[in-house]
Amino acid sequence: MKSEIQPKYEKTTITCACGNVIEVGSTKKDMKTDTCSACHPFFTGLKQAVSSKGRAAKFMEKYGTNK
Repeated sequence: MKSEIQPKYEKTTITCACGNVIEVGSTKKDMKTDTCSACHPFFTGLKQAVSSKGRAAKFMEKYGTNK
């Protein structure tokens, strides 16, 4: 492996818009992101469940043919 063509791997920080800072190893320095595992709704449990019924289910509910 040629050392002069490989990118330098070093410690860097990832900063989220919420203020969370994560230290990782990367070839890029000081990355910024919009969401992280501390503020994303999927990981925090704040995700709203949206139930979307299909056309057939709406028809059956509206006209009551399936009692």
